[in-house]
Amino acid sequence: MKMIAAPGPTVFFPPAKSICIFSPIISPLFKLPSSSSSLSPCTLSIRFRSPHLPTSRRSLTSSPSAMILRHNPLLSDVCASILSAGIAFSFLRLWEETAKRKLVDQYLNRKLVHISIGLAFMLCWPMFSSGLQGAILASLTPGVNIIRMLLVGSGMWKDEATVKSMSRYGDHRELLKGPLYYATAITLACAVYWRTSPNAIAAICNLCAGDGMADVVGRRLGRLKLPYNQNKSIAGSIAMASAGFLASIGYMYYFASFGYLQCSWELVFGFLVVSLASAVVESLPISTQLDDNLTVTLTSLLVGSLVF
Repeated sequence: MKMIAAPGPTVFFPPAKSICIFSPIISPLFKLPSSSSSLSPCTLSIRFRSPHLPTSRRSLTSSPSAMILRHNPLLSDVCASILSAGIAFSFLRLWEETAKRKLVDQYLNRKLVHISIGLAFMLCWPMFSSGLQGAILASLTPGVNIIRMLLVGSGMWKDEATVKSMSRYGDHRELLKGPLYYATAITLACAVYWRTSPNAIAAICNLCAGDGMADVVGRRLGRLKLPYNQNKSIAGSIAMASAGFLASIGYMYYFASFGYLQCSWELVFGFLVVSLASAVVESLPISTQLDDNLTVTLTSLLVGSLVF
């Protein structure tokens, strides 16, 4: 007799040679290969069909394994909010200091902020509890940054370090466009879609990794311009699609390790479609006229709602 441990009650079943005898009994619980002649202990593939287990990735709930205080979800979420805010603002402070001391070119410094903040914040999501409470408390961190962008961008709060690290030309009013859209997009992806939805992963990864790398690579290797937009390059568009897609795959595995998602080729294909669509929209002149932080996010969410 061989024992296989699975969620729920322990299940015993005989070796492959005698499994056909019990097929009428166990077939309601297991999905067996159509041909029993090919069964062997090494190649037998069984999927447990317990009614107590989730049957789709959208019904998966958060594992408590990463929570700070398992027996007090509210207090645990408050602690997680403080910790994630500290991590996010530490990154902001780091890039503010590099901009202030001119250790990095201002353009590159702004892109490092763009790439790192959202991705680092998303790494903190497993610390929160399941459901709406965890999503709302997690979204407070980028939500506070929305208020910050409004205050600094409007001139009500003087913060030259933030302006230098996030603006193109050193004008505080720039924070009311791209940086504000960026913080708003991450807040909505967190509060509305949360960590069990591939839409949140696709939106943030294409916004942060994809859009950020498109500009970095495009300025350095973008000699060949797109025929329909001379301000964008072929290299930049390829870099955006590649970076957004690879980051999405990485976070798919990351969240799957906590049980929030199930890895599948369907998800991989969906992330590829979303990244390609986002790269195409980012390359269009309308993205320059509006703001690619806005158009990339909307494209990711719209296409993601169709493919996931």
